[in-house]
Amino acid sequence: MLAAGIKVVEGEFESQETVQLCDRNGNEIARGLVNYNSEDLQKIRGCHSRDIAGILGYAGAETVIHRDNLVLI
Repeated sequence: MLAAGIKVVEGEFESQETVQLCDRNGNEIARGLVNYNSEDLQKIRGCHSRDIAGILGYAGAETVIHRDNLVLI
């Protein structure tokens, strides 16, 4: 999952915690281990992966949730 596809971030969480992914209607569609905390994810949501380092000031992961850490519901 890429930051560009994220529209809304809700709640507070740390990197490597399990988070819910919901569709536009609020229905859970997946769960996964997130590579960014909620504060950083708020900053990069909707942005292209190439822009993450410039926004956050450090080179993080290209993906918000890697496919190996994602389970579809």
